[in-house]
Amino acid sequence: MSKDPLAGLPSRSRIAELILRKHPHRNTFAGWEHYRRTRGLLVPAPMLTAAQLRSIPLDRRSDYDLYRQVTNVNLPLQQTPMLTKVTEVIDRRLLSNPFIQDDATLPGVMVSGFGNHGKTAAVCALAAAFEDYWLDLHGHLDPASVEGTWDLHAPVAYVSTPVTATPKSLCESILNFFGPDIRKMTLPQLLRQVADSLRDHGVMVLILDDINRIRMHRSDDQDVLDMIRALMGCGITLILSGVNIPGTGLLREATYDRKTKQWVLPPLETHRVHGLEVTQTERRFDLVELDRFPYGTPAEMQHFVNHLKGIEDHLRLMKAKPGMLTSGGMPEYLYGRCAGVVGILGRLVRGAAIAAMQSGKEEIDEELLEGIIIGRENPARGIGQAPDDTGEPEAPKPTTSRARPRKASRNSSFDDHGPQHSNEAAS
Repeated sequence: MSKDPLAGLPSRSRIAELILRKHPHRNTFAGWEHYRRTRGLLVPAPMLTAAQLRSIPLDRRSDYDLYRQVTNVNLPLQQTPMLTKVTEVIDRRLLSNPFIQDDATLPGVMVSGFGNHGKTAAVCALAAAFEDYWLDLHGHLDPASVEGTWDLHAPVAYVSTPVTATPKSLCESILNFFGPDIRKMTLPQLLRQVADSLRDHGVMVLILDDINRIRMHRSDDQDVLDMIRALMGCGITLILSGVNIPGTGLLREATYDRKTKQWVLPPLETHRVHGLEVTQTERRFDLVELDRFPYGTPAEMQHFVNHLKGIEDHLRLMKAKPGMLTSGGMPEYLYGRCAGVVGILGRLVRGAAIAAMQSGKEEIDEELLEGIIIGRENPARGIGQAPDDTGEPEAPKPTTSRARPRKASRNSSFDDHGPQHSNEAAS
């Protein structure tokens, strides 16, 4: 008996709900709860052969194509060697800090990386998994709640750092997570209200995303950093995420060790930035880098191929063959196009999958990928040339130590060399 080809295909109303439903922003309690409860719940479209597709009614074929499109643009978050390192650091903090009893100032984590490396996705997924664990541990009740109160229980709060950060604007952003009702208050009142809200709502983890918006050359931003350190004394774990954190001045000047793929801080010394003792920050945070895929050794190449295999298994294209993204020269081609950056690879594959469906080609190959432009990429570039929109500095090219640019020679025909030279020339 053949399997029903419609098994696993949601109803038309369910597909419409997936497409039309609103996705509130995570920087509110309702938005974070929606994300935490719905993350990873999308079931990929069933795999159908061309014969099975012809056997179902025409109206359901269009439903199937629409659901395939939803599947193809929602690529799964996969564990990578880079993400594994971030996971280990954050998990150790989240599974130890809540049980520390003798110190209210808890160490935090900074997650740095350049654009499209998946910092926000990684941090939010790990924090949401911790919240699931914490809620199950306490029967979905706040163990520190006061009897008779109706405060929201929010073990994790997600806040995006304001574009122009000041202590007051950051306080308002944190309070806005729990609700928009903020009375006009002075800064000391706001700080006290933030501390009370974090305690009353049972917050264990506070995520401050886009922390790179803080620049230490501004006095307001230095005050924000002081406020962040004060929040660490509220018995919560701070996770700061942003682009190139070592370059913002939040830490002392750090260097990137390409062997360990981590930022390394120099030995401690008296070092101040505009009068601010930044070692108070660096000593309280673990800094971890979410890097791109390396591709220099066979093991590193295999990690990238394994990631492509996960994407390939997820895609729903009618003429896709085994090894569509992982065989032949395709891995090298894709790496050259995305430079190993997970976010750029996802944009490239999503665009190619939609183009494959629209054209009826129903598979991805290099010819199709050539028509997908990402970022500021040059359409006429050669295969293997990386796009220039990764936001990452290129490694300096080796130069000879004594090479100096030659100066243009000077015409000295009309120079006056003095009387002695004139006499020697006459003789």
